[in-house]
Amino acid sequence: MHLECQIDDVKYFSSLHAGVDLSQGFGPGGDNALAFHIPPAEIAPIHVGDFVGSVAAGSGANCEVIQFCAHGNGTHTECIGHITRERHSVNQLIRTEIMAACLVSVTPEKRGNDWVITAAGLNDSPLHRTPAIIIRTNNISDIRGKNWSGTNPCYFEPAAIQLLVDAGYEHILTDLPSIDREEDAGALASHHVWWQYPQNPRNHASITELIVVPEKLQDELYLLNLQFAPIESDAAPSRPIVYPLIPVNP
Repeated sequence: MHLECQIDDVKYFSSLHAGVDLSQGFGPGGDNALAFHIPPAEIAPIHVGDFVGSVAAGSGANCEVIQFCAHGNGTHTECIGHITRERHSVNQLIRTEIMAACLVSVTPEKRGNDWVITAAGLNDSPLHRTPAIIIRTNNISDIRGKNWSGTNPCYFEPAAIQLLVDAGYEHILTDLPSIDREEDAGALASHHVWWQYPQNPRNHASITELIVVPEKLQDELYLLNLQFAPIESDAAPSRPIVYPLIPVNP
């Protein structure tokens, strides 16, 4: 199956069989990336009376209970509810749809003991006018399944996020555990800039963190299918899939 689309007056062809999954999962056999000292997800058979949800334990079916925190247990998408006093749900605010996205690889800048994604660094990258931007800062072999807790990971300076807001991006996807510094006394300055909160809230905008971008993907345009579990919370586990675009000859 394939489709044709048009972006900025250019027609593209894309095969829906060529999707590349950018997510990290959790649980037995999963990637189990961790961040912010959040414990690993727990998955265990349910116990209801005499019933144990495990075929291995003699039951007729497996039935498991899952305990996790989206923000530290793998790839997740979050909404403005992550930083508001009022409760907002990613499932209610963020539309899951196929959209155009540009992938850019960015080299962090060293500042004291920190590595930072700067506005100048982003300006050196070709930024297409698409709804979504995917920002790669690491090699997949270095971060898949990584425990980021206590490592002071790279993060975005607020000016870099403001540049992306001014460019019109509505969805940002990053291979980092957060667009903000791991320890910042709860300021979450880049989150506030991204959602322009509280001055002019961008309720439709989303942040997806802890993705992995394979080296084989070049910095160019893609179709992005951003899907997440329909959980009524500020964040939910997500599975972004990108589809390469091939220009159609006129």
